[in-house]
Parts: sequence; structure tokens; C-alpha cells
Amino acid sequence: MKDFTVRPEIEDFAPYVPGMTIEQIQELYGLNSVIKLASNENPLGTSPIVQKVICQNAARAFRYPENHTPRLAATIARSEGVPEECVLVGNGSDEIIDMLFRMKGIPGKSNVIFYENAFAMYRMCAKLAGLEYREVKRDAEYALPLAAMAEAADENTCMVIVTSPDNPTGLAATVDDLATLSGVLPADCLLVVDEAYIDFAWPPESYTPVQAFDQFENIVALRTFSKAYGLAGLRVGYGILPHKLAALVKNARIPFTVNLLAEEAAIAALEDEVFYNETLSLVMRGREYFTDELTKLGCKVWPSQSNFVMFQPPKDPAEIFEELLKKGIIIRPLKSFGLPQCMRVNVGTDTENATFIKTLGEVLNG
Repeated sequence: MKDFTVRPEIEDFAPYVPGMTIEQIQELYGLNSVIKLASNENPLGTSPIVQKVICQNAARAFRYPENHTPRLAATIARSEGVPEECVLVGNGSDEIIDMLFRMKGIPGKSNVIFYENAFAMYRMCAKLAGLEYREVKRDAEYALPLAAMAEAADENTCMVIVTSPDNPTGLAATVDDLATLSGVLPADCLLVVDEAYIDFAWPPESYTPVQAFDQFENIVALRTFSKAYGLAGLRVGYGILPHKLAALVKNARIPFTVNLLAEEAAIAALEDEVFYNETLSLVMRGREYFTDELTKLGCKVWPSQSNFVMFQPPKDPAEIFEELLKKGIIIRPLKSFGLPQCMRVNVGTDTENATFIKTLGEVLNG
């Protein structure tokens, strides 16, 4: 077979490795049922109203969607109180991330700044775009090192990226902290705030800069429908960008990136306040339950503003992970994040949460 030449730095590219699926675990261990608490998905599934809307529009799947998803963009703008021209809908927020790296950075010159023990997507995008990736160290408690990120920026820094609430720690930056960081960055440097989990932060006005978006000139906020809205399988997210930047991205990207069913589902999800509020109630109740019960089991637990908690168990996480898998429970070991001593578990239903805690207790005391 013929070899094809690519840029040398791409040849040893390390791909993103997702967690195992329920079906994979069932086949591997011969299990009839599996509880998955590893991928931060919505514990209630997909809203019944959204499911109905998807079915109602299924026959239209042969049609192309309207380019740039304007109906959903308008709905988001009304919901968030931002100008419609600042909203850019994408095939998951990952599409917006990818476009920002390719449009803001100059290969071989620009750099982007993030911190260690974080989502691998940013490092991957930087490498693909030919940008220098600067990774700032965290302290022993893994606090978000915003001051160190500001110090690491220079005239060639095109983006500083903060995930808030953070994956995998669940920690969040306050609006005041983000405003301070925004104000000290070099000219023409974007502060990109990935808010995939912002729905679970409480109180929300203390954590998201979107409520005061008109006060910032260099902030991009990224959101997703994968978590609180239960649409991970449809891949739809959005960015709130300075309007000139949003227009440039629209002009440069490929057409029809968000499918027709995803748009209809996302519009319906935004209008289903009952399902959204039930999700938040369940997650916040489960988050408190996990924090209390994991602490009782001798685990160190980090305070979370997300739909998951990070914890350090008193035994080897790799062994715990395998024992839980054998019993039909999937959580996330964090070796891939550079945290081999820690694990992450997302909130499930009340029954799933109780089953996990009971099973973990048996594993730890067995």
C-alpha cells in the first residue's frame, strides 16, 4: 500500500480515547445490565418532548438544513440575552474550538495557553494547526491557575483557554476572576471560556461572563447541548463570540455542519424548561450525595460545580476501575488526564448513584 506524506509532527499524533461503551462492557464481561457514570451524560436521557420533535421531523431528513442554523441561533440569542450575530452554532462546541484554532493562530508563530490535567481536545487542535501549546502547572489542589496563565501570555499568544467548570476537577472560575484575566491579556488575544458544564454551576450569575457579554471585547464563551439538555448523540453546541469574529468564522467554515434533526431537537430542548429544571435538581442532589458518601468511604473529594465529582480513593484507582467494571459499573479513571491517583464519576439517577456507592464500598472493603 502506498505511503502518504503528512506533516512530521502529525505522524506521532496521539488520538483522543473515549471511555468504553455500555455494549462493549456487556460483551467483555458477559453482563446483562451496566450502569454508565463515565461520560458526564444527562442522567434523565433525552427529554420526551425532544424525542417527539425528532420523530415529527424524521421524514425531513433527506433535506439539507439551513446553513449556519439561523433559527437555533436566534433562539439561543433570546435565551441568553446576547445579539444574534454573536451566536455561532456548531457540530458540537468542538467545531467552534477547531475553527478558532485554525483562524486565530499563525502556524509556527502563535501560541495558545491552557493548563495541565485538562481536556485533550485543545492540545490536539493546537498540534493540528501548527501552534505552540503552552501548558501551565496547577497547584497541589488543582486550582485553576489563572494568574499563571496571564503571566505565560506574550505578544504571540492568540488564545488563553479556561474550562469552567473544569473537567475533570469540577472547579470553576468566578466572573470576577475571568474579568481580571480578560483585562490583562495582550492585544488581539482571545480568552476562550469553555462552559460545557455551566448549567450546573450555582449560582450561575457568579460564574458565567455571558450575562455581561457586552462588557467584554475579547471573550468567547462555548456551550453545548450534550450535558444538561441530553443531546450528546446529536452533536450540537454553540459559541458566543465578538460579532466580527463570528462573521469571519461563518464565512470560512464548510456548509451544513449542524444537521436538521439536531437543530429541531435543540430548539425544543431550550423550550422544555420542565426537563431542564428536573435535570438540574437531580444533578445537584446527586452531587451532594456523592460528596458526602465518598468522603465517608475514605475518599478525598474535590468540590464540584459540574455534573460529576473528582475523587481520590484510598486504594489503587486502576484496580477499583476493573473491579467496578466486572460488577457492571463504568466510571472514569483519570490517568489520561495525568491524574492516575484520581477518578471521576458523573451523577446518575438516584438508584444508579446508590448502587455505585454500595458497590464501591464493597470493592474498597473487600
